[in-house]
Amino acid sequence: MSLKNDINMVKEELNSEEKFFEKAVMTEKFVKKYKKLMIGSVVAVVVLVGANITYDITKQNQIAQANELLSELSKDAKNTKVLAELQVTSPNLYDVWMLSQAVADENVEALKNLTDSKTMIVGDIATYELAQDTNNAQALSSYASKQEAIYRDLAQVQSAVILMKEGKTAQAHQKLALISQESPMIKIAQALRHYGVK
Repeated sequence: MSLKNDINMVKEELNSEEKFFEKAVMTEKFVKKYKKLMIGSVVAVVVLVGANITYDITKQNQIAQANELLSELSKDAKNTKVLAELQVTSPNLYDVWMLSQAVADENVEALKNLTDSKTMIVGDIATYELAQDTNNAQALSSYASKQEAIYRDLAQVQSAVILMKEGKTAQAHQKLALISQESPMIKIAQALRHYGVK
């Protein structure tokens, strides 16, 4: 009985070793077959990680340089060399700087140039400021008709005030009626409708 058990145990051991060697051979074949692909994948991951780190470092350096240039411009706004460097280093920050200077100086030409800016909200603010500075009711109405206009309700109120000064009360009422009840400008619009525009 014990001999039979020993033989069975040896058979099981041989079967398990055979399965182990079979799996080792299959793994070796797989590795040989896909060796280049696996090495290529590892190299690609290393290159991607390295490129990402390099990009982050470059971006941080660019931000630091743009901040330094902006700091220099805040000390001397007329420094054209620093302004040109800022335009190359950070076009978005350059547009924001130009907008701030155009608004401060009420420079209509600079505002016209910035109305087509791709920098977030710069074009919108420049369009509003240009319409406001020129006291153009039509331009304010055109600006206010845009769905994404930031100062839409304020432009409606200003347009109504201009129309009121021109004696066009019916049109002024129409402009003021366009302001939503949830707008912070609704109280001003109601006051203008009640007291200013009759």
